[in-house]
Amino acid sequence: MKKAVVGLVAAGLMLTASGTAFAAWDGQIPQLKSLGARFEQGQYKFNPPSTNHGAFEWRGRLVDTDADDGHNVYVLVRIEAHDWVRYYGKQKQAVALHHSNWDGAQMYTHRAQIRVCRDKGSLHPDNCSRTLTYTNPGR
Repeated sequence: MKKAVVGLVAAGLMLTASGTAFAAWDGQIPQLKSLGARFEQGQYKFNPPSTNHGAFEWRGRLVDTDADDGHNVYVLVRIEAHDWVRYYGKQKQAVALHHSNWDGAQMYTHRAQIRVCRDKGSLHPDNCSRTLTYTNPGR
């Protein structure tokens, strides 16, 4: 009987913790698709100035949807007026990504953009999904 009660309490604590972690994210990133690439299960949040440099934090799953094309896939993220930053996946695989982007000269991030692309090499232009733009509602 004791083991059953302890198991129920542990399960309740795990569910509460996972609910709290899920609630901490500001929003969902809808699935982004391009030929050969997909970013799914995406979430994002804008951290306050005292947390993680006030960064735009995001996570999700990057999938190479065309394993036979010989090309890699990546997620592009841009904050404020900075250049795009690439986060590569792995060919023929799906990988979990979790990153933070921030401007060291600012206390918090106000604006962020994200999209997914297939890397077609140097001679051919990459194909990318639509670009999503997020603005920090608290600033």
